[in-house]
Amino acid sequence: MKPGDFHNKRSGEAIRTQKGHWAFIPAPLPPDLDWSPVLITALSDAERELARLTTLAGGFPFPRLLIQPFIRREAVLSSRIEGTRASLTDLYNYESAQLSFLEPDDDVREVHNYVLALDHGLERLETLPVSLRLIRELHARLMEGVRGSQLTPGKFRRTQNWIGPAGSTIDTATYVPPPVDEMQDALNAMEKFIHTDTGLPALVRAGLIHYQFEAIHPFLDGNGRVGRLLVMLLLRDWNALSQPLLNLSAYFEHYRQEYYDHLLAVSQRGKWEEWLRFFLRGITTQTQDSVFRMNRLQGIRTHYEELVHADRNPGRMTAVIDFIFSRPILTVGQLETALDMPYMAAKRYVDKLVKAGVLKETTGYARNRIFMAHEVFQALEDTT
Repeated sequence: MKPGDFHNKRSGEAIRTQKGHWAFIPAPLPPDLDWSPVLITALSDAERELARLTTLAGGFPFPRLLIQPFIRREAVLSSRIEGTRASLTDLYNYESAQLSFLEPDDDVREVHNYVLALDHGLERLETLPVSLRLIRELHARLMEGVRGSQLTPGKFRRTQNWIGPAGSTIDTATYVPPPVDEMQDALNAMEKFIHTDTGLPALVRAGLIHYQFEAIHPFLDGNGRVGRLLVMLLLRDWNALSQPLLNLSAYFEHYRQEYYDHLLAVSQRGKWEEWLRFFLRGITTQTQDSVFRMNRLQGIRTHYEELVHADRNPGRMTAVIDFIFSRPILTVGQLETALDMPYMAAKRYVDKLVKAGVLKETTGYARNRIFMAHEVFQALEDTT
């Protein structure tokens, strides 16, 4: 790490450690922000779009059913930033018990762990605020049984790490986070900031905390994914986001190099406004994307009402159709379990939806078959 590249005290300072290498110590939050008209406009746009999403989710006939597909899409995209190649289809297929033992794939398992970690975090918010304890729990679930699982899951690092191109050393790395003692002090200060009402808007606070977490880099692996999980949980904990229906990682993945460059520019040159504008633009863009997808899904759901009215048990058909919106790639067994109905009854409903063109069998097998609701899945997965 070149100490001369880190020359702005607004974000922290480079120090020479006792072992002789250089490391960066981020300054405690919050920084002294320059509230330019451009930054204020970016914040206003993001807050307006987020309020629009919240209003739409509140009036949606089945918003809670949509949480799981949005969580899974976020898991795929956040993990892809770190180099995994698993798709949303791969994830749903992996979660089907029939395929999980036939196609073991480390990438898919990592993405599935992200789903488990986010589910755990959302559940824990009922009894535990965002804290260092919760962050460690998220990391433990994220890293369990996958690459990096030997790197102390659920525990903050006790050795120095660094960030740089493959093959770089601590001396040639682009960035070296705080040594362990300074890391713990920085984490404690970050937790204090999370729990202190500073008067700053929630979206700005989330952007500041995401940078701070990445700058501290408290784990030996998985910091990027935990940092992006943290944004979702903070917004939910502060009631800035009514439901986890935001795929912010889609924006970070699309502008991956800019994402990394903006984070580094804060450390090196104190470019807080540029980072926050980038972050808030991501909130705006992805909130608009979520609104678009939800409206598209609402249109599909309205179209399927004909099937509900034509069925002898419209209440049961409603539940079946709603379930495919939460799991557009499914098995008969999953439908049986989710709706607590006999297996043959679940099979009859699947057969009806296949005949109606809503579902299509994807494996070609006589047994262990998997079905896809193409129209629903496309509305979730489409990247155009």
